[in-house]
Amino acid sequence: MNDIQLGLKQNWKQFTLLVIVNAFVGGMVGMERSIFPQFAELEFGVASKTAILSFITAFGISKAIANYYTGRLANKIGRRNLLLIGWLIAIPVPFILIYAPNWAIVIFANILLGISQGLTWSSTVVMKIDLVGEKDRGFAMGLNEFAGYFAVGIVAFFTGYIANSYGVTPYPFYIGIFLSIVGFILTLIWVKDTRDFVHKESGTDKTTELKNIFVETTFKNKTLSSVTQAGLINNLNDGMIWGLLPIILLNLSFNNENIGVITAIYPTVWGIGQLFTGKMSDHYSKKGMLFWGMLMQGIAIFFIPYSSSFSILAGLSAILGLGTALVYPTFLSTIAEATSPKQRAESVGTFRLWRDLGYAFGAIISGITADLLGVEYAIILIAILTIISSLIIQFRMPSAIKQIENN
Repeated sequence: MNDIQLGLKQNWKQFTLLVIVNAFVGGMVGMERSIFPQFAELEFGVASKTAILSFITAFGISKAIANYYTGRLANKIGRRNLLLIGWLIAIPVPFILIYAPNWAIVIFANILLGISQGLTWSSTVVMKIDLVGEKDRGFAMGLNEFAGYFAVGIVAFFTGYIANSYGVTPYPFYIGIFLSIVGFILTLIWVKDTRDFVHKESGTDKTTELKNIFVETTFKNKTLSSVTQAGLINNLNDGMIWGLLPIILLNLSFNNENIGVITAIYPTVWGIGQLFTGKMSDHYSKKGMLFWGMLMQGIAIFFIPYSSSFSILAGLSAILGLGTALVYPTFLSTIAEATSPKQRAESVGTFRLWRDLGYAFGAIISGITADLLGVEYAIILIAILTIISSLIIQFRMPSAIKQIENN
C-alpha cells in the first residue's frame, strides 16, 4: 500500500492503456451510429420511427442497468473483472448483427451491447478516477471521454463509408469483431485492478459520506441531482440525434458517405473537445461549464429542422459536439468531487444509470412524437427539454461542490 501513489504522471502507463481500451469500447457504439436506421429498413423492412428507435431503447435501458450494477459491484468483484466480463459479452454482438434473421434478434444484440458498454465504460471511468487523485480528475475524464467518443466518430465515419461502398451488411460489422476481440486481449494481459488506490485515497479524504447514495445522487443532493438530470437530458438528446438525424439526412437525399460525415462530426468534436474541456473543469466553474454546454446543445438542436444544406448541418453538428464536450467530463469530475472515495463508484454508477436511461427516454419520446407529429416536432421538443435542463443547472446547482466533514 505504501508504494501506491495517486496521480496521472505516476500511473501514466496504466492510464494510457485504459484510454486505449476505452477507445475500443467507444468504437463498438460507432459501429452502429451512422447506418442503423437504414440497416433496419433495408434488411428488415422496419420503417416506423418508433420501431427503428427501439434498438436505442433496448441499448439505453440495458446499459443504464449495467452502469448501476458496475458501481455497486466495483468494490466487491473488482474493476478489472467487470471490464473483462463486459468484453466477453461484446464479442458475439457483431456476429449476431451479421446473421440476425429478424428485428427481434437485432434488439437482443443491442441489449448485449448495452450491458457490455455499461460494464466496460463504467469500469474504465472508475479506474481512471482511482488512479489520478483529485488534482487531475477533470483532465482524466476528458481523456477518457475523448478516447471513447472520438472512436465513436471515427468508426461511425468508416462504417458509413463502408456501407456506401459495399452495403450495410456484413462488412461494417467486421470492425466490431476486431474491436471486441482486441479489447478483451488488451484487458486480459495488461490491465490491473485499482481497488488499492481507493484505499490509499480514503485514508486522507474528508468528504462527507452520503446517507443513501442512490437517493442523494438522484434527488436530494443539489449538486449531484442537478448533474444527474443534466446527464439524463444530454443522453436523451443524444439518443434522438442517433436515431433521427440519419433519417432527416436521408429525407434530404444525402448519400451514406455524407450522412457518415455529418453524424461523425458531432461525436468527433465532442471527443476532441474533451481533451481541453476536461482540463478546464479542473480550473474553471463546473456549474458554468454545465450551464453553457447544455444551452449550446439545446440551441444547436433547435435549428436542425430548419436547415437543409450540408455546411449548415455540419456546423450545427459541430456546435452540438462542442456543447456536449463542455458537459461530459464535467459531469463525472463533479460527481467524483462531491462524493467520498468509498462511495464514488456507486454514485458514478447511479449517475450513469439515469444518464443512459436518457437514451431510452429520448428514443421513446422522439420516436412517438416523430410518428405522430413528424420528425421536426420531435427534434424541437428535445431542444426545449435540453434548454430547460440548462436552466435547472443555473438555478438549482450550488457553486461550491465539495462538502467537508466537520471535525
